[in-house]
Amino acid sequence: MKPLFLLRPEPGWSVSAETAQAMGLDVHGRPLFTIEPVAWEAPAAKDYDGLLVGSANVFRHGGKQLGRLTKLPVHAVGDTTADAARRAGFLVGRTGRGGLQNLLDELGNRKLHLLRLAGEDRVTLRVPDQLEVDTRILYRAVPEALSEDDLAILRDGGVVVLHSGAAAERLKVEFDRHGLARDLVDLAVIGPRVAEMAGAGWRSVHTAEAPGDSELLALAQALCQTDS
Repeated sequence: MKPLFLLRPEPGWSVSAETAQAMGLDVHGRPLFTIEPVAWEAPAAKDYDGLLVGSANVFRHGGKQLGRLTKLPVHAVGDTTADAARRAGFLVGRTGRGGLQNLLDELGNRKLHLLRLAGEDRVTLRVPDQLEVDTRILYRAVPEALSEDDLAILRDGGVVVLHSGAAAERLKVEFDRHGLARDLVDLAVIGPRVAEMAGAGWRSVHTAEAPGDSELLALAQALCQTDS
């Protein structure tokens, strides 16, 4: 069985690692980012019809300013983000299933003014004509390095799971910095944008059927069990 490498920030890393270990996978890796809050000022809630949120990190790191927006419904990219919104005291308007762009397209059949709460690294969205979207940045990802133990294993290849575009970019930096061979590594990625950001040269790149951790780990499990 090929080794599996997880790179997402905490607390997601531990959740994914525990799930992968329960699936019988040989789990390695570490968070390649530390998430830290960014100072921001919440606008008046009355100026908006809802919040557009693509990560649970918004509710983990948004701080007291979020309290000014709890009257607005949250349109969340997926179940994890929706659950984090509810725990933070928000009502969820719509939960997406195919990424933030698909969610935005679903909302585009009526006139809405949305406030997007996001991190510094974020997906570029095509905004439908009916919608107006403003953005506030609430957090950033501070890069970390791969450990020497992980580097030693990766030199012989394995399967790397990518939950975000930021992880894809960081992985390329680490591979180039340490002279690791991409053609020995299979990538399991959470969506087409992440696959594109991962670039070329990998042994294979596979996209999960849906943008969720369970779907991504199921894909990774299949790759780990494949010899070729």
